Amino acid sequence: MAECDSREAIEEKCGVFGAFLPEDSKAAGEHTYLGLTALQHRGQESAGICVGGSLDEEEGLELTRGMGLVRDVFGGDTLNKLSGRAAIGHVRYSTSGSSRSVNAQPLLVNCQKGELALAHNGDLVNSGELRRNLESSGSIFHSTLDTEVIAHLVSRAFEDDIIEALISSLHNLRGAFSLVGLTQNPQRLVAIRDPLGFRPLALGKMEGGYLAASESCAFDILGAEYLREVEPGEMVIIDDDGIRSQRFSSRREEKFCVFEYIYFARPDSDIAGLNVQQARKALGRRMAEEMEIEADIVVPVPDSGVAAALGFAERSGLEYGQGILRNKYVGRTFIQPTQNIRDLKVRLKLSPIKEIVEDKRVILIDDSIVRGTTSNQIINRLREAGAAEVHMAISSPPVEYPCYFGLDITGQKELIANGKSEEEIGDKIGADSLHYLSREGMLEKLKERADTGFCTSCFDGDYPIEC
Repeated sequence: MAECDSREAIEEKCGVFGAFLPEDSKAAGEHTYLGLTALQHRGQESAGICVGGSLDEEEGLELTRGMGLVRDVFGGDTLNKLSGRAAIGHVRYSTSGSSRSVNAQPLLVNCQKGELALAHNGDLVNSGELRRNLESSGSIFHSTLDTEVIAHLVSRAFEDDIIEALISSLHNLRGAFSLVGLTQNPQRLVAIRDPLGFRPLALGKMEGGYLAASESCAFDILGAEYLREVEPGEMVIIDDDGIRSQRFSSRREEKFCVFEYIYFARPDSDIAGLNVQQARKALGRRMAEEMEIEADIVVPVPDSGVAAALGFAERSGLEYGQGILRNKYVGRTFIQPTQNIRDLKVRLKLSPIKEIVEDKRVILIDDSIVRGTTSNQIINRLREAGAAEVHMAISSPPVEYPCYFGLDITGQKELIANGKSEEEIGDKIGADSLHYLSREGMLEKLKERADTGFCTSCFDGDYPIEC
C-alpha cells in the first residue's frame, strides 16, 4: 500500500471541452460555451475558452477567461467575439484556497515551437518536484496550476513539433490528467488521458467535426453523437486529416475514479458503457439488500441522493417521498471554496417538507459523507420538521483516506470517517443509525455493466501511484 503525504500543488476538480469543426465553420466558441454550460457542475469558480482563428487571416489563438460561472464570464458581447473553427474550454473549482483569476484556464503559451492552449482536469502527484526542477533551471511561473508545469515541460522539450513535444512531456507526469489542447499553424485539437484513466474524457462527433468533453452530457446539449471514451494512455489528434489515435503509454489496469459514478458526474452522462443515473439506482438497490431497519419512508438528500433513494425504495418496497426541497438557485455545497460558505448554503439550499416527514421514521439517503457538516444540519432540520426517527443510509463506503488524484479530500484529519466506527459517526451527525454501502457491494454493482477498473483509494487507502 502506497502512502501519500500532503503536497504543495493545487488540487482541482474541473471540466474540459474541445471542438474542431469544418473549415467554413466559425461556431467552435459557441459550441464550447454550450458544452461548458453542461459541465458547470464540475466547477463554478472560473471559466475560460480559447479559440483558434482563421489560418487565412494568420490569426493566433485568442483566450478569454475569468472568475464566475460560464454565463457570467461570457455575458454581453463576449461570446460573439469567440469566432473560430476550433476551441477548447475549461470550468474550474480550486480546492486549496487559490481562487484567483491567474489560475483560471485554459492556459495559453507561445514558445519557439508555436502556440499551445491547454485545459486540464486532475492532479499531478509529482507537480511539486517538477516545478522545483523547472524553477532551478530558470523557468518562471505565474500560477499554481499543474497545467503550467506541463506547458514549461513542452517548451523545454527537444522536439520541434509542438505535439511531439507534448507527447514527450507526458512521460514526466505522474498522477491524474485528462487534457484537451489546441495548436495553431497547423490547427489541431488533442485529447489526452493519463495511463491509469483516473478522470473521464469522451469523444463526440457532429456536423463533420469532432468534440472532446469530460462527460457525454456535453454532447447531448449540442445534438452530437457520442463516439467513445479516450482510452487511458491515449492521445487523440484531430485536424484537417481527420481523427487519429496515438498511444504514449502501454496499457495498464484502469483505475477510474469511482466517485464519478457516486457523485460528480451528471446523471444523464454515460461513462464506460454505464449510465450514471442507472449506476446510482443500482447502488441504492444493493444498499437496501444490505440494510435491515424498520422505517416508514425513504427520503433523498436532493439532488445527490435521489437516484440511490429511488433504487432503495424499489428494492425495499418502502414509500419514496421528496421530503426535502432543494433551492435550485444555490450551487453544490461540496464544491464551495470555504467551510463557512458550505455551512450557510446548506440552510439556504435544503428545506424539509413537514407534511411529508412529520411523525415518520425516515431513511435519509445520500451518496457520501465527507466532512459530516452537511449531514448533521440536514438531520437537525428533519427533526425540527417533526421526523420521529432519522436513519441515514450512504450509497458508498466510508471516505477514510485523502485523495491525490483530483478530489477535494486531501487532508485525512478533515474526514469524519477517519478512525471512527459507523456508530460514532452516526452519533456525531445526530442520526438514530448510520449505514454505509459495503465496498464489495459497490464494486459488484458497478462492475456488472461498467467496462473499467476503479480507483477506490479514498475508501481503502490503496493508492495506485506512490506520491
